[in-house]
Amino acid sequence: MAFGGLDKHKTAAPMADINMTPLIDVMLVLLVIFIITAPLFTHAIRLDLPRVAASEARETPQTVTLSIDAAGKIYWDDKPVTLDQMRARFVEAGKQKQQPEIHLRAERTTRYEVIAQVMGAAQQAGLERIGFVTEPPAVADGRVSGGAAAAQP
Repeated sequence: MAFGGLDKHKTAAPMADINMTPLIDVMLVLLVIFIITAPLFTHAIRLDLPRVAASEARETPQTVTLSIDAAGKIYWDDKPVTLDQMRARFVEAGKQKQQPEIHLRAERTTRYEVIAQVMGAAQQAGLERIGFVTEPPAVADGRVSGGAAAAQP
């Protein structure tokens, strides 16, 4: 034990040091366990984002609906625009005193690269209010529970 030394003299004081070896062993074992299991947590996430039960988003006076189809074509309020035209419109919208809210509607199979380009262009223009429009999940009997994240046309 840690209460006495090897010599049995009456003048020997008890040892007051804590034995750190078992504590260090436990900490090293925990460290190895966390190192092995940490990468498993990052790959265990499956995402299927388009269907979400959320409350209806309130309509603001200035709302821009950006729609992106599966082919990557961009529509500004139901009118097709190119990426350069969209960037120019973002710059104009970013200069306004009250910036519009961007409602981004993307088809489920849309490439993430196109969505990232749209979001990057909005950020460069200084637009900060971007919302993703989703569909509520369908209930078995055909009714829909909840509302969409934003109003859909």
